[in-house]
Amino acid sequence: MTEGTHAAETGSVRSGFSGLAEVISRARARETRAVARLISLVEHDSPALREVAAALTGTGGQAHVVGLTGSPGVGKSTTTSALTAVLRSAGRSVGILAVDPSSPFTGGALLGDRIRMSEHATDPGVFIRSLASRGQLGGLSAAVPQALRVLDAAGFDVILIETVGVGQAELEIASLADTTLVVLAPGMGDGIQAVKAGILEIADIFVVNKADRDGAANVSRDLRHMQSYGPGGGWVAPIVKTVASSGDGIGDLLEQIDGHMAHLRSSGSLAARRQRRAAQEIESIALASVRQRFADANGPAALDAAAHDVVAGTSDPYQAADRLLDSL
Repeated sequence: MTEGTHAAETGSVRSGFSGLAEVISRARARETRAVARLISLVEHDSPALREVAAALTGTGGQAHVVGLTGSPGVGKSTTTSALTAVLRSAGRSVGILAVDPSSPFTGGALLGDRIRMSEHATDPGVFIRSLASRGQLGGLSAAVPQALRVLDAAGFDVILIETVGVGQAELEIASLADTTLVVLAPGMGDGIQAVKAGILEIADIFVVNKADRDGAANVSRDLRHMQSYGPGGGWVAPIVKTVASSGDGIGDLLEQIDGHMAHLRSSGSLAARRQRRAAQEIESIALASVRQRFADANGPAALDAAAHDVVAGTSDPYQAADRLLDSL
Protein backbone atom coordinates (compact mmCIF):
# COMPACT_ATOMS: atom_id res chain seq x y z
CA MET A 1 0.00 0.00 0.00
CA THR A 2 1.15 3.57 -0.33
CA GLU A 3 3.05 5.00 2.58
CA GLY A 4 2.87 8.41 4.16
CA THR A 5 0.42 10.70 5.86
CA HIS A 6 -1.50 13.92 5.40
CA ALA A 7 0.08 15.41 8.52
CA ALA A 8 2.46 17.61 6.53
CA GLU A 9 -0.52 19.56 5.21
CA THR A 10 -0.96 21.19 8.61
CA GLY A 11 2.74 21.70 9.19
CA SER A 12 2.82 19.12 11.95
CA VAL A 13 4.53 16.14 10.35
CA ARG A 14 4.79 12.97 12.34
CA SER A 15 7.70 10.54 12.51
CA GLY A 16 10.35 13.07 13.43
CA PHE A 17 9.55 15.94 11.03
CA SER A 18 8.69 19.32 12.52
CA GLY A 19 6.94 20.67 9.44
CA LEU A 20 6.66 20.67 5.67
CA ALA A 21 9.70 22.92 5.21
CA GLU A 22 11.86 20.40 7.05
CA VAL A 23 10.49 17.53 4.96
CA ILE A 24 11.36 19.40 1.76
CA SER A 25 14.83 20.29 3.02
CA ARG A 26 15.60 16.71 4.00
CA ALA A 27 14.18 15.39 0.73
CA ARG A 28 16.53 17.65 -1.21
CA ALA A 29 19.34 16.05 0.80
CA ARG A 30 18.02 12.68 -0.41
CA GLU A 31 16.84 11.47 2.99
CA THR A 32 14.75 8.41 2.20
CA ARG A 33 11.93 9.02 4.68
CA ALA A 34 11.51 12.61 3.56
CA VAL A 35 11.44 11.68 -0.13
CA ALA A 36 8.84 9.00 0.64
CA ARG A 37 6.75 11.53 2.57
CA LEU A 38 6.68 14.01 -0.30
CA ILE A 39 5.68 11.31 -2.78
CA SER A 40 2.90 10.28 -0.40
CA LEU A 41 1.61 13.87 -0.54
CA VAL A 42 1.70 13.61 -4.32
CA GLU A 43 -0.24 10.33 -4.34
CA HIS A 44 -2.88 11.71 -2.00
CA ASP A 45 -3.22 14.92 -4.06
CA SER A 46 -2.51 16.92 -0.93
CA PRO A 47 -3.36 20.64 -0.73
CA ALA A 48 0.30 21.08 0.25
CA LEU A 49 1.42 20.15 -3.27
CA ARG A 50 1.46 23.75 -4.44
CA GLU A 51 3.80 24.67 -1.62
CA VAL A 52 5.97 21.63 -2.36
CA ALA A 53 6.13 22.45 -6.09
CA ALA A 54 7.06 26.07 -5.35
CA ALA A 55 9.82 24.98 -2.96
CA LEU A 56 11.27 22.58 -5.53
CA THR A 57 11.23 25.10 -8.38
CA GLY A 58 14.69 25.67 -9.80
CA THR A 59 16.09 22.44 -8.41
CA GLY A 60 16.68 19.22 -10.30
CA GLY A 61 16.76 18.90 -14.05
CA GLN A 62 19.87 16.74 -13.94
CA ALA A 63 18.34 13.27 -13.67
CA HIS A 64 18.21 11.00 -16.70
CA VAL A 65 14.66 9.66 -16.80
CA VAL A 66 14.50 6.16 -18.29
CA GLY A 67 11.17 4.45 -18.94
CA LEU A 68 10.74 0.70 -19.31
CA THR A 69 7.67 -0.62 -21.05
CA GLY A 70 6.53 -3.85 -22.65
CA SER A 71 4.06 -6.68 -22.36
CA PRO A 72 3.57 -8.56 -19.08
CA GLY A 73 6.07 -11.35 -18.54
CA VAL A 74 8.94 -9.99 -20.62
CA GLY A 75 11.04 -9.29 -17.54
CA LYS A 76 10.71 -5.54 -16.99
CA SER A 77 11.16 -5.75 -13.22
CA THR A 78 14.15 -8.08 -13.53
CA THR A 79 15.67 -5.74 -16.12
CA THR A 80 15.06 -2.76 -13.84
CA SER A 81 16.76 -4.53 -10.95
CA ALA A 82 19.73 -5.63 -13.09
CA LEU A 83 20.11 -2.15 -14.58
CA THR A 84 20.03 -0.66 -11.08
CA ALA A 85 22.88 -2.96 -10.03
CA VAL A 86 25.03 -1.84 -12.98
CA LEU A 87 24.24 1.83 -12.34
CA ARG A 88 25.19 1.49 -8.69
CA SER A 89 28.44 -0.23 -9.65
CA ALA A 90 29.15 2.87 -11.75
CA GLY A 91 28.55 5.06 -8.69
CA ARG A 92 25.22 6.51 -9.83
CA SER A 93 22.24 6.96 -7.54
CA VAL A 94 18.94 5.52 -8.73
CA GLY A 95 15.31 6.38 -8.06
CA ILE A 96 12.75 3.80 -9.13
CA LEU A 97 9.05 4.39 -9.69
CA ALA A 98 7.33 1.05 -10.24
CA VAL A 99 3.72 1.48 -11.30
CA ASP A 100 1.73 -1.49 -10.02
CA PRO A 101 -1.88 -2.42 -10.73
CA SER A 102 -4.15 -1.05 -8.04
CA SER A 103 -5.32 -3.37 -5.33
CA PRO A 104 -9.06 -3.99 -5.83
CA PHE A 105 -9.50 -3.74 -2.05
CA THR A 106 -7.46 -0.71 -1.04
CA GLY A 107 -6.63 1.20 -4.22
CA GLY A 108 -2.96 0.98 -3.26
CA ALA A 109 -0.14 -0.61 -5.20
CA LEU A 110 0.32 -4.36 -4.90
CA LEU A 111 4.07 -3.87 -4.42
CA GLY A 112 5.06 -6.82 -6.56
CA ASP A 113 7.95 -4.82 -8.00
CA ARG A 114 9.35 -4.04 -4.58
CA ILE A 115 9.45 -7.73 -3.77
CA ARG A 116 11.41 -8.46 -6.94
CA MET A 117 13.84 -5.59 -6.25
CA SER A 118 14.44 -6.47 -2.60
CA GLU A 119 18.19 -6.83 -3.18
CA HIS A 120 18.42 -3.03 -3.43
CA ALA A 121 16.20 -2.28 -0.44
CA THR A 122 19.05 -1.53 1.97
CA ASP A 123 21.15 0.47 -0.50
CA PRO A 124 21.08 4.17 0.50
CA GLY A 125 21.80 5.08 -3.12
CA VAL A 126 18.56 3.51 -4.32
CA PHE A 127 15.01 4.69 -3.67
CA ILE A 128 12.17 2.39 -4.71
CA ARG A 129 8.55 3.42 -4.70
CA SER A 130 5.49 1.58 -6.01
CA LEU A 131 2.68 3.77 -7.28
CA ALA A 132 -0.83 2.48 -7.84
CA SER A 133 -2.09 2.96 -11.39
CA ARG A 134 -5.66 3.31 -10.03
CA GLY A 135 -7.09 2.46 -13.41
CA GLN A 136 -5.10 5.18 -15.17
CA LEU A 137 -4.75 4.52 -18.90
CA GLY A 138 -1.32 4.49 -20.50
CA GLY A 139 0.25 2.17 -17.94
CA LEU A 140 1.17 5.01 -15.60
CA SER A 141 -0.13 6.60 -12.44
CA ALA A 142 -1.45 10.17 -12.45
CA ALA A 143 1.08 10.86 -9.66
CA VAL A 144 4.13 9.97 -11.75
CA PRO A 145 4.97 13.45 -13.17
CA GLN A 146 5.05 15.06 -9.72
CA ALA A 147 6.84 12.08 -8.19
CA LEU A 148 9.47 12.51 -10.90
CA ARG A 149 9.95 16.11 -9.81
CA VAL A 150 10.50 15.02 -6.22
CA LEU A 151 13.13 12.43 -7.15
CA ASP A 152 14.83 14.84 -9.54
CA ALA A 153 15.00 17.52 -6.85
CA ALA A 154 16.39 14.91 -4.44
CA GLY A 155 19.41 14.61 -6.72
CA PHE A 156 19.09 11.10 -8.13
CA ASP A 157 21.31 10.59 -11.15
CA VAL A 158 18.94 8.22 -12.93
CA ILE A 159 15.21 7.73 -12.46
CA LEU A 160 13.76 4.47 -13.75
CA ILE A 161 10.01 4.27 -14.42
CA GLU A 162 8.61 0.80 -14.89
CA THR A 163 5.08 0.69 -16.26
CA VAL A 164 2.26 -1.66 -15.34
CA GLY A 165 2.68 -3.88 -18.37
CA VAL A 166 -0.72 -3.58 -19.97
CA GLY A 167 0.67 -3.87 -23.48
CA GLN A 168 -0.85 -1.65 -26.14
CA ALA A 169 -1.94 1.16 -23.82
CA GLU A 170 1.54 1.96 -22.46
CA LEU A 171 2.56 4.60 -24.97
CA GLU A 172 2.21 7.36 -22.37
CA ILE A 173 5.63 6.50 -20.98
CA ALA A 174 7.34 8.07 -24.00
CA SER A 175 6.02 11.51 -23.05
CA LEU A 176 7.64 11.35 -19.61
CA ALA A 177 10.97 9.62 -20.23
CA ASP A 178 14.14 11.01 -21.76
CA THR A 179 14.92 7.49 -22.95
CA THR A 180 12.29 4.81 -23.52
CA LEU A 181 13.22 1.13 -23.40
CA VAL A 182 10.81 -1.30 -25.03
CA VAL A 183 11.41 -4.73 -23.52
CA LEU A 184 10.46 -7.79 -25.56
CA ALA A 185 11.03 -11.52 -25.14
CA PRO A 186 10.95 -14.54 -27.42
CA GLY A 187 7.96 -16.83 -27.53
CA MET A 188 5.39 -14.11 -26.80
CA GLY A 189 4.55 -12.89 -30.29
CA ASP A 190 6.19 -9.57 -29.47
CA GLY A 191 7.44 -8.91 -32.99
CA ILE A 192 3.87 -8.69 -34.28
CA GLN A 193 2.28 -7.24 -31.16
CA ALA A 194 4.77 -4.38 -31.05
CA VAL A 195 3.82 -3.32 -34.54
CA LYS A 196 0.11 -3.52 -33.77
CA ALA A 197 0.54 -1.40 -30.68
CA GLY A 198 2.61 1.22 -32.46
CA ILE A 199 5.18 0.61 -29.77
CA LEU A 200 8.00 0.57 -32.31
CA GLU A 201 7.54 4.29 -32.74
CA ILE A 202 8.22 5.14 -29.11
CA ALA A 203 11.29 2.95 -28.59
CA ASP A 204 14.64 4.65 -28.18
CA ILE A 205 16.20 1.27 -27.38
CA PHE A 206 14.85 -2.23 -27.90
CA VAL A 207 15.71 -4.79 -25.25
CA VAL A 208 15.31 -8.41 -26.29
CA ASN A 209 15.33 -10.01 -22.85
CA LYS A 210 15.54 -13.75 -22.10
CA ALA A 211 17.92 -13.90 -25.04
CA ASP A 212 19.13 -17.34 -23.97
CA ARG A 213 15.80 -18.78 -25.10
CA ASP A 214 14.95 -20.11 -28.52
CA GLY A 215 13.52 -17.45 -30.77
CA ALA A 216 15.53 -14.47 -29.48
CA ALA A 217 17.34 -14.17 -32.81
CA ASN A 218 13.98 -14.18 -34.60
CA VAL A 219 12.69 -11.29 -32.46
CA SER A 220 15.82 -9.26 -33.22
CA ARG A 221 15.52 -10.06 -36.93
CA ASP A 222 11.86 -9.03 -36.99
CA LEU A 223 12.69 -5.74 -35.29
CA ARG A 224 15.45 -4.95 -37.79
CA HIS A 225 13.07 -5.79 -40.62
CA MET A 226 10.41 -3.45 -39.27
CA GLN A 227 12.98 -0.70 -38.73
CA SER A 228 13.93 -0.91 -42.40
CA TYR A 229 10.51 0.55 -43.20
CA GLY A 230 11.13 3.55 -40.99
CA PRO A 231 11.91 7.07 -42.19
CA GLY A 232 15.63 6.73 -41.45
CA GLY A 233 17.95 9.49 -40.28
CA GLY A 234 18.52 10.65 -36.75
CA TRP A 235 18.61 8.14 -33.93
CA VAL A 236 17.97 4.53 -34.94
CA ALA A 237 16.90 2.47 -31.93
CA PRO A 238 19.57 -0.14 -31.20
CA ILE A 239 18.58 -3.71 -30.35
CA VAL A 240 20.24 -5.04 -27.21
CA LYS A 241 20.03 -8.70 -26.19
CA THR A 242 19.97 -9.35 -22.46
CA VAL A 243 19.45 -12.08 -19.93
CA ALA A 244 18.43 -9.86 -17.04
CA SER A 245 18.19 -12.72 -14.55
CA SER A 246 21.95 -13.29 -14.87
CA GLY A 247 22.96 -9.75 -15.79
CA ASP A 248 24.19 -10.69 -19.26
CA GLY A 249 24.03 -7.77 -21.68
CA ILE A 250 23.02 -5.20 -19.04
CA GLY A 251 26.37 -3.42 -19.31
CA ASP A 252 25.81 -3.09 -23.06
CA LEU A 253 22.32 -1.77 -22.36
CA LEU A 254 23.70 0.95 -20.08
CA GLU A 255 26.17 1.98 -22.79
CA GLN A 256 23.29 2.42 -25.22
CA ILE A 257 21.27 4.38 -22.65
CA ASP A 258 24.21 6.75 -22.11
CA GLY A 259 24.70 6.96 -25.87
CA HIS A 260 21.09 8.00 -26.35
CA MET A 261 21.42 10.74 -23.75
CA ALA A 262 24.56 12.01 -25.48
CA HIS A 263 22.60 12.08 -28.75
CA LEU A 264 19.73 14.00 -27.14
CA ARG A 265 22.11 16.61 -25.76
CA SER A 266 24.13 17.05 -28.95
CA SER A 267 21.04 17.26 -31.18
CA GLY A 268 19.13 19.62 -28.91
CA SER A 269 16.32 17.07 -28.57
CA LEU A 270 16.58 16.79 -24.79
CA ALA A 271 15.30 20.31 -24.15
CA ALA A 272 12.45 19.78 -26.61
CA ARG A 273 11.41 16.51 -24.95
CA ARG A 274 11.44 18.04 -21.50
CA GLN A 275 9.45 21.06 -22.67
CA ARG A 276 6.78 18.71 -24.07
CA ARG A 277 6.78 16.87 -20.75
CA ALA A 278 6.26 20.13 -18.84
CA ALA A 279 3.49 21.20 -21.23
CA GLN A 280 1.60 17.96 -20.66
CA GLU A 281 2.04 18.26 -16.92
CA ILE A 282 0.70 21.81 -16.93
CA GLU A 283 -2.25 20.79 -19.10
CA SER A 284 -3.06 17.90 -16.76
CA ILE A 285 -3.02 20.17 -13.70
CA ALA A 286 -5.16 22.78 -15.46
CA LEU A 287 -7.75 20.22 -16.58
CA ALA A 288 -7.90 18.75 -13.09
CA SER A 289 -8.51 22.23 -11.71
CA VAL A 290 -11.29 22.86 -14.23
CA ARG A 291 -12.94 19.55 -13.33
CA GLN A 292 -12.83 20.46 -9.65
CA ARG A 293 -14.27 23.93 -10.26
CA PHE A 294 -16.96 22.38 -12.41
CA ALA A 295 -17.88 19.97 -9.62
CA ASP A 296 -17.90 22.76 -7.04
CA ALA A 297 -20.01 25.12 -9.17
CA ASN A 298 -22.49 22.67 -10.67
CA GLY A 299 -22.43 19.37 -8.92
CA PRO A 300 -23.91 16.20 -10.40
CA ALA A 301 -27.39 17.70 -10.58
CA ALA A 302 -26.45 20.28 -13.23
CA LEU A 303 -24.73 17.66 -15.35
CA ASP A 304 -27.71 15.32 -15.02
CA ALA A 305 -30.06 18.13 -16.06
CA ALA A 306 -27.90 18.92 -19.10
CA ALA A 307 -27.80 15.23 -20.06
CA HIS A 308 -31.60 15.09 -19.73
CA ASP A 309 -31.95 18.00 -22.16
CA VAL A 310 -29.69 16.29 -24.69
CA VAL A 311 -31.61 13.02 -24.47
CA ALA A 312 -34.92 14.90 -24.70
CA GLY A 313 -33.75 16.64 -27.86
CA THR A 314 -34.04 20.17 -26.46
CA SER A 315 -30.29 20.75 -26.54
CA ASP A 316 -27.24 19.35 -28.28
CA PRO A 317 -24.10 18.25 -26.37
CA TYR A 318 -22.11 21.32 -27.44
CA GLN A 319 -24.77 23.76 -26.24
CA ALA A 320 -25.11 21.87 -22.99
CA ALA A 321 -21.35 21.88 -22.43
CA ASP A 322 -21.13 25.62 -23.22
CA ARG A 323 -23.79 26.39 -20.61
CA LEU A 324 -21.96 24.38 -17.97
CA LEU A 325 -18.66 26.07 -18.81
CA ASP A 326 -20.27 29.49 -18.72
CA SER A 327 -21.39 28.75 -15.17
CA LEU A 328 -17.74 28.64 -14.10
